[in-house]
Amino acid sequence: MGRLSVNLCGIEIDNPLIPASGTFGYGQEYAELYDINCLGTFSFKGTTLEPRFGNPAPRIAEAPAGLLNSVGLQNPGVRKVIEEELPKLRTVFRKPVIANVSGFSIDEYVTVCEKLNREEQVGWLEVNVSCPNVHGGGMSFGTDPSAAAAVTRAVRAVTDKPLILKLTPNVSDITEIALACEEAGADAVSLINTVLAMRIDLKTRKPVLANVTGGLSGPAVFPLALRMVWQVSQAVHIPVIGLGGICSAENVMEMMLAGATAVQIGSANLKDPYACPRILAELPKLMDRLGIVNIQDIIGGAHHG
Repeated sequence: MGRLSVNLCGIEIDNPLIPASGTFGYGQEYAELYDINCLGTFSFKGTTLEPRFGNPAPRIAEAPAGLLNSVGLQNPGVRKVIEEELPKLRTVFRKPVIANVSGFSIDEYVTVCEKLNREEQVGWLEVNVSCPNVHGGGMSFGTDPSAAAAVTRAVRAVTDKPLILKLTPNVSDITEIALACEEAGADAVSLINTVLAMRIDLKTRKPVLANVTGGLSGPAVFPLALRMVWQVSQAVHIPVIGLGGICSAENVMEMMLAGATAVQIGSANLKDPYACPRILAELPKLMDRLGIVNIQDIIGGAHHG
């Protein structure tokens, strides 16, 4: 293993940097800018059974030190992802990829995961029970431990790939959800998804987003995400993937010290398309300054003093 390598659910990845779902598409646009094989892996755009146009515009709004989005899981549907997106991806990315899956019922989660489970390049399934921007699905499963466990258990029955549950911060105790997912068969959890938020236009006196509320991401949520990663990593015995406002090598290091095995980088990609290669170049230099030989050695290090 190289000094940046980590083991994520039995699969070794070259480094812990993973672009988050919804900020990296299916890889094609970024592959035109740099060799995306420098990444540990990436989580592709949230995929549902049927195509979704997403929420009405406007669905993006700025916020202090962050961004609100209410895209609403726009995607071409799992059939086109398998028939069109994955073959194109294989031409630019030679590593296993994380398939992010969303649904509006347990049956939909199961069907989509079962289809993606057959795809060789899919290394992990990341089941999103945390999207705050759709009605009747997503976060409704992730705010109740029994519902999150039911989704986990159902998907676990149809896949032999590592199963990651993506958790919402919009709960009173995220450790309860994480523990329920672990007990139901999850191999890892990723957190946090965006924080439910809104903006109001002073001129129109109406919400800025057509959906009224959206998900807040960016540096503003980093301390909250860090706290939740810390708590969950103490509660579960499976890997934790930390995300939420990461935009520097220092942020990566904090997340891993808090207990993250790997990290996902989200809205930073939207602000700077070269965010991931920049952070990747910064990491070894930071490790040298801090006297760290192998990055895997710091996972959870802040819990031990």
